[in-house]
Amino acid sequence: MNRRHAVLGLALAATLALAPAAQAAGPDTVYLDTKDGRVTIELRPDLAPKHVKQIKTLVNQGFYNGLKFHRVIDGFMAQTGDPKGNGTGGSKLPDIPAEFSQAPFLRGTVGMARSGNPNSANSQFFICLGPANFLDGQYTVVGVVTDGMNVIDKVKKGSKSDNGAVQDPDKIVKMQMAEKAN
Repeated sequence: MNRRHAVLGLALAATLALAPAAQAAGPDTVYLDTKDGRVTIELRPDLAPKHVKQIKTLVNQGFYNGLKFHRVIDGFMAQTGDPKGNGTGGSKLPDIPAEFSQAPFLRGTVGMARSGNPNSANSQFFICLGPANFLDGQYTVVGVVTDGMNVIDKVKKGSKSDNGAVQDPDKIVKMQMAEKAN
């Protein structure tokens, strides 16, 4: 091997050594599949244990499978989790008391949707498409997208004049806990 190849080999080895190892899917990892691919979400029970427990229960029941991204505002967020598909529905489980934290709403943050009542979150959630610091401390952060924001970016956007309502919206094909994925 000549000197140039040796230097290139050392540079490649150093680069690989510094590359982060693929994070193993843990008990709080959720896979959300759309027609465009898979989104990996790491839930944050350290920030919102009651909300995370409810999401995991609903995921394990298959509740989210087939639900629409009914409200999507370009540059802001993509919202789903409503069985009615219009932003007014929820699951049969009780609403969850707010678990606000200091965690900021950045691109990829997963937050719980709610009505004007801070204690009204149930099944609907949203994924931030960009920073939304005006939500900080007023909505519950439940997780973060660790892979697949490119997939979320492809979700059909709604009309800004109609508060993000989407005509013929994209859907969650399947949502499952990573440890039970098939």
